[in-house]
Amino acid sequence: MKLAFTLFKYFPYGGLQRDCLRIADLCRQAGTEVDIYAARLQGEAPAGVNFSHLPGKGLSHHRQYISFVERFQDQAQSKNYRAVVGFNKMPGLDLYFAADPCYAVTVQAKGWAYRLTSRYRTLAAFERSVFAPTAKTTILSISEVQKKLFQKIYGTQSERFHDLPPGVPKDRLLPADSRDLGRSLRTELGLVQDELVVLMVGSGFKRKGVDRALNAILALPEAIRQKSRLVVVGDDNLDFYRKLARRQGLSERVIFTGGRTDVPRFLAAADIFLHPAYQENTGGVLIEALAAGLPVLVTDVCGYSVHIAKAQAGKVVPSPFLQPQLDEMLLEMLDSVSQRRQWSANAKTYVAKTDLFSLAERAASIIMKVAEAKKTDLV
Repeated sequence: MKLAFTLFKYFPYGGLQRDCLRIADLCRQAGTEVDIYAARLQGEAPAGVNFSHLPGKGLSHHRQYISFVERFQDQAQSKNYRAVVGFNKMPGLDLYFAADPCYAVTVQAKGWAYRLTSRYRTLAAFERSVFAPTAKTTILSISEVQKKLFQKIYGTQSERFHDLPPGVPKDRLLPADSRDLGRSLRTELGLVQDELVVLMVGSGFKRKGVDRALNAILALPEAIRQKSRLVVVGDDNLDFYRKLARRQGLSERVIFTGGRTDVPRFLAAADIFLHPAYQENTGGVLIEALAAGLPVLVTDVCGYSVHIAKAQAGKVVPSPFLQPQLDEMLLEMLDSVSQRRQWSANAKTYVAKTDLFSLAERAASIIMKVAEAKKTDLV
């Protein structure tokens, strides 16, 4: 039995990309051959998998995606795939891993003119092809908030959704020597051991709210700001954000590391995890921070912010977002050692009693069942 996995962009540090590879590996362990196709490749292709880079033609991303879909469908005709699993919305999917937020909702703030563009028409059609009531796509749902939005907009049948738990990769869990890991990273980055480290992890700095984080650091009282560092791990236009930090007089208070594969070391070195995102379907890195016992400060638009609230492991910034409220919350968290210890203890207790790890296993199981059912239908 052969499966095809598709995604628009592959790069080594993305959470969606990691989920794709983990699920593909589990399907292979179950005896299935898996081919992965991507429209865009940034960095090295993943090793040890059947990976195909199918760059789409066109100057804009959405036209490249149209071309990618056409190229993939041409190849798929001769491959005899039992099922096609999409990690981005596109036509022709048997299953969709719903990591992206509802596009119809996100464009509401863009105004009527945007809805006249070919980009809008393309991406809206891709989303309808997955969620319309007439579609047959099985949906692997990772956000209850987004699930409700899709159903409200499209009337998607409830039975087509299969809810998945979060999925913290085991290699993101801190080992027994985590304190030593943290100390070594602080030394590597030139951090004083008693400095307060505020950590952000994730590519796509605009959506993750790096500008909000910089503003919050700037708003700290001078005494606390001078003993605090913001460390941002992830890929984006680093020069732009370094210049932004410099204009705010924060060059000495902020470190941009670029993409890293040793995120557990950063989790071990941090005092607070900050995620003031503008938009985030789930936010798997929030679960990683919980598993590391880090107090978390997050906006409520993130799907997994509900776990921070349930765990009582930090603070959740409510909508509508107000920068002064984020500033105040960050100051409160940095200024209370005893409360940080309590949040950390609460996080560890919550992780010990909650299923936060089996996303990939559950997804692979559902994919295999859907593929097997297609085999029965063919017979």
